[in-house]
Amino acid sequence: MSGLRNNIILTLYRSGKTVFRLNEIALLTDQNDFVSLNQRVHYLVKKGELLNLRKGIYALNKYSKEELASKIYTPSYLSTDYVLQKAGVIFQYDSSLTSVSYLSRTTEVDGSVFRFRKIKNEILVNSSGININDKGVSIATPERAFLDYIYLNGDCYIDNPSILDKNKIDQILSAFNSPSLDKKAVKILQDV
Repeated sequence: MSGLRNNIILTLYRSGKTVFRLNEIALLTDQNDFVSLNQRVHYLVKKGELLNLRKGIYALNKYSKEELASKIYTPSYLSTDYVLQKAGVIFQYDSSLTSVSYLSRTTEVDGSVFRFRKIKNEILVNSSGININDKGVSIATPERAFLDYIYLNGDCYIDNPSILDKNKIDQILSAFNSPSLDKKAVKILQDV
């Protein structure tokens, strides 16, 4: 079992990712016997070589919280407060990772808070202003995060809207199909 165990761990490290679902581990290791693979993965968790962060979600000992956020509920993408804070558009500090998804939930995993905000399905599946990084994590651009933020929060204050690209915002606005969002965005960006 040691050779196969090391093979699984080595394969996971070589993948470049840090958080996995069991079916991803099966694909990476070319294992089609899920019962056997599940037993091996649980053995690796018991030995401390893998973490079981949540039911069906496993991670290497040093893992990316952004990757975890993308695995908890799918489809989802990191957006709103998290992206705007990182871009310097809003200054209020919040340590949670906020995502937009098909449901509203807040969950804590391994000491970190993951907040999911529900948005209409037709907006959620529209990829305008959403990038996917090399780890497979979907992250909104600051412009998309800005529109998600005001769509979900209504009237709100934006500390530093001058960072945002108005042309990109205009391109993404059609994904929302919301005249009231158009007006709110224009109002916030009028003095920029």
